[in-house]
Formats: sequence, structure tokens, C-alpha cells
Amino acid sequence: MTRILIVDDSPTEMYRFKEILSKHGYDVLEANNGADGVTLAQAEQPDLVLMDVVMPGVNGFQATRQIARGATTKHIPVVIVSTKDQDTDRVWGKRQGACDYLTKPIDENVLINVIKQHLTAG
Repeated sequence: MTRILIVDDSPTEMYRFKEILSKHGYDVLEANNGADGVTLAQAEQPDLVLMDVVMPGVNGFQATRQIARGATTKHIPVVIVSTKDQDTDRVWGKRQGACDYLTKPIDENVLINVIKQHLTAG
């Protein structure tokens, strides 16, 4: 089963992502901050990571950079999912190694299509 790691500090967002992903047959791993997200990505080797940006401690940009450049995790696609929707945020997210950048509130079909696109690309 395809495993997706969700890194988000909002219980509401986490619940919504889990609901959508489970409905579409994905196995879900959870981390509620960037540091835990990086550690979990290294330990569990998920097929894809959904990364929030605004989190305490290690933010989503920093965690994305660590995953995208880590020797054991650089093959894992990271999709940033954030409320930050400025062009500069998108550019910065991609520079950190994100393969895509979606904004909240997320549309279920868009999310699933982007996930499928990056899973087949890898």
C-alpha cells in the first residue's frame, strides 16, 4: 500500500487529509511538526510527503529542504500544502526541493491528482 506522510501541526487539517487519503486507499503516517516529519521520513521512507509550511520549530520549508537533500530521503517527493499563497512562497518552496505547491483549503480532486502525478513520476 502506498504510504503518505502528512506533516501538519493543525489537528483539523490532519484529520481532513487523513480522511481524504484513507478514502482513496492510501496508508497515512503523521507528524505534527517539521523535525518529527524529517525523522519519520528517514525512518519510514514514505512514498510521498505532504508538508505544511507554518509550524513551530522547524518550519515546512526547512523540513522540505532536509528531506529533499537528505541522502536517504532525497528520492521522496515532497508536496507543500500551505495557506501561504504568494508567488514568492511557491518559488521558495520549489527551491527547497518541493516537487509541487498547493494552497489550503485544499480541493480533494486536485490533491489526489497531484499525488498520483508525483507517485507515477517517481
